[in-house]
Amino acid sequence: MEGLLRSTLAQFTTTSKWKPHNNRPVCCFGLENHNSIELNQSKNDGPERSHNDIWRLFTEAQRNILYLNRQRVQALQQLDEMKREHKSLLEKVNQMESQSHTHDFITKDPFSIRSDLLLRIDSMVLTGILDTREASGFRSLVIKTTLNVADYFADIISKSDAEILAQLLHLSSKTRMRGFHIIHICTEMEPVASVGSLASYVTSLSHVLQKHGNLVEVILPMYATLNLEKINSLREVKAEFSSYFDGKFHRNKIWTGVVNGIGATFIQPIYYSSFFNNEKIYGYPNDFERFSYFSRASLDYILKSGKQPDVIHIHNWETSIVGPLFWDIFVNQGLTATRIMLTCQSFKSQCLEKPDKLALCGLDPAKLHRHDRFQDNNKPHLVNILKAGIVYSNKVITMSSIHSKDQIVSTLSHGLEAALDTHKNKLLIAPFGYDDSSWDPSHDKFLPRGYTADDMRGKSVSKLALQQQLRLPENIASVLIGYMFTEDSDADLENLRSLVWDSFRRDAQFIFVGINKKNKLDSFQEDLKDENVRFVDEYDESLLHLMFAGSDIILCSFDDPMLQIPIKAIKYGTVPVPVNVADDRLRNYLDPDNTQLTRFSEYILNTFANVSLNQAIDEIKKKPSQWNRKILEAMSKDVSWDAECYDIHVSAYLSLKK
Repeated sequence: MEGLLRSTLAQFTTTSKWKPHNNRPVCCFGLENHNSIELNQSKNDGPERSHNDIWRLFTEAQRNILYLNRQRVQALQQLDEMKREHKSLLEKVNQMESQSHTHDFITKDPFSIRSDLLLRIDSMVLTGILDTREASGFRSLVIKTTLNVADYFADIISKSDAEILAQLLHLSSKTRMRGFHIIHICTEMEPVASVGSLASYVTSLSHVLQKHGNLVEVILPMYATLNLEKINSLREVKAEFSSYFDGKFHRNKIWTGVVNGIGATFIQPIYYSSFFNNEKIYGYPNDFERFSYFSRASLDYILKSGKQPDVIHIHNWETSIVGPLFWDIFVNQGLTATRIMLTCQSFKSQCLEKPDKLALCGLDPAKLHRHDRFQDNNKPHLVNILKAGIVYSNKVITMSSIHSKDQIVSTLSHGLEAALDTHKNKLLIAPFGYDDSSWDPSHDKFLPRGYTADDMRGKSVSKLALQQQLRLPENIASVLIGYMFTEDSDADLENLRSLVWDSFRRDAQFIFVGINKKNKLDSFQEDLKDENVRFVDEYDESLLHLMFAGSDIILCSFDDPMLQIPIKAIKYGTVPVPVNVADDRLRNYLDPDNTQLTRFSEYILNTFANVSLNQAIDEIKKKPSQWNRKILEAMSKDVSWDAECYDIHVSAYLSLKK
């Protein structure tokens, strides 16, 4: 450094044209001592004096540079320290936000907290911390209190069993009681194990029941294909219980978790481990053995965990055997206040077996193989498990959004007419609820603009977007008609072809979705080639949403028990029109003497099921105000699980308790 400065100084003094001015100070402010160096050049100063002064100036500058370097190093060290502190602070903030989000979730979802608490009580019983009497009291406290359980048990995950028990005792001094305790024993639950309509029914109904102050639990097999990612806090209870099957008591593992706020218990056989390790839920030669084992194990678990539910709710033939097991074996073991309710999604699916197989789960074949109990009406040498569920349940609900009780008994009983007629007084019909989580025009992500019954402008926008996407003539005045072919479509193609050609004269456009060109619909498409007709060969979810929103009319079948296409249509302000309006079955539904329809069935049948396509088009063209009133009325109907479906189920539970 010094050599470099000397070299620079020499060069500076040789080449610089700088000359000192009289009485002019030159100062360099040092950062070390903040003193100035004042150079007073007099006329008598010689070159040596000038050289020394300049050298002194550069020496001071050198010291200042070294000082600045030390300050720079110190500043860098301080910057690194600040970065470390900043990182630590961010981690603390993220942790606090995470805790805040957890608290927000708990505050918003007390059902999850309550379900988790009930599962902890179950675990304490199985591990011997509580006896069944104490557990029963605590369950009643949690289930029927009007206080917010989440306020007391928000941090349940971090609490020990002793702390939870202390909080339960504290809560007991403040509580008031209400609500039902319902346990579903079933084979499906959305979204963890789903095949058909049963899964959405169990989950949706459970949500609504809990929202109104009831506690719902679900018992399921521990399938190998279970969607574990959808289960919150899944854990194996550190205790096993035994259940009876094939003359012995066999051990089972218990897993618990919360599914969408609903407490769920999963039973896993140890000896018969292969029962639920299959790729599918149904469809195996030993289905009776699999599900009768699970049914018996579920009752054994309820008994040994000290539960005393108001209602055990069973489903379809797979858990129908719970009914006779309960009344023949379990009712007098502390469950005298419990009742059984059976729900059937359809009576079509049944299970016929040899009578001696009933002994596998502890039933007496000789006692039960009778015409008024298990014996099948058409094959008397066999027992019918679904029939057993009907006979041994206190209430039976079948799900249908369109059929009446009389029609189900007479034409849709699939051989169970005699049993249903005998037990007709306990048979109820409930409509399926509509889940608008993904099908709601007010916030449908596939629509260019959302709309409601109060603001329908988005429907016109959707209609124009649909015409543009399919390259139909852009005419808002055209009547746009959609039809979706499904696997169960029963449309008369000749009749449908005639409807299309006849409607062309009324300025109509058609969209057919779900066409398969390799089947019998080839000629149908060929005959209807026209600029006002479009065929969509492959499933397109976004286009399907746009079709329901942009169409004026949806052609559909009214014979689907779930009635999901007509319901979806009316929620999107689109009128459902039967594709086979002359169907005699519809006229049977509309029999004025038929007083056993649900409120929704009666409304949709009277409003839409007897309207032909030509009548609908004429009404759009000639009576637009009447048409619009019909649409707005339909959109305003509450067809959710929280409407008539909930009312019917709660009425059934009330009647069981009385």
